[in-house]
Amino acid sequence: MRIALGSDHAGYPLKSLVAKHLLDAGHDVLDVGTDSEESVDYPEFCATAARAVSAGQADLAIVFGGSGQGEQIAANKVHGIRAALCVNEWMARMARSHNDANVLALGARVLGSDLALSIVDTFLGQSFDGGRHERRVGQITQIEQEECGRE
Repeated sequence: MRIALGSDHAGYPLKSLVAKHLLDAGHDVLDVGTDSEESVDYPEFCATAARAVSAGQADLAIVFGGSGQGEQIAANKVHGIRAALCVNEWMARMARSHNDANVLALGARVLGSDLALSIVDTFLGQSFDGGRHERRVGQITQIEQEECGRE
């Protein structure tokens, strides 16, 4: 699987740990930055990771920040993205199986390393259930399309 990663300075250490974990598991990693703990603004890094998914350059993306909140919001501004902020494995499983989430947001100041890696593995290992959830994801997509024409 090809996975895009993007972070701000607060998420950089966790992003580095997850990148190694993903590479060790045989995934391809597209790291769109940042590349240090020097203070940066997160929106462009998270949007770039999300755009890689939207453009088909990555299967999924993971974005990292202090809380993960702003990172999730920035990723969700990209057309076709359903980013989910997950703080445990159950949320990661539901985000993928019920919401067909294609971007995972993680808060480096919220999660310990072991839990973060477990959330990543759960997110990557879960597929979309379809069925009744397809209708709901379709409704989310319809809202997105209706909003695209608005200024």
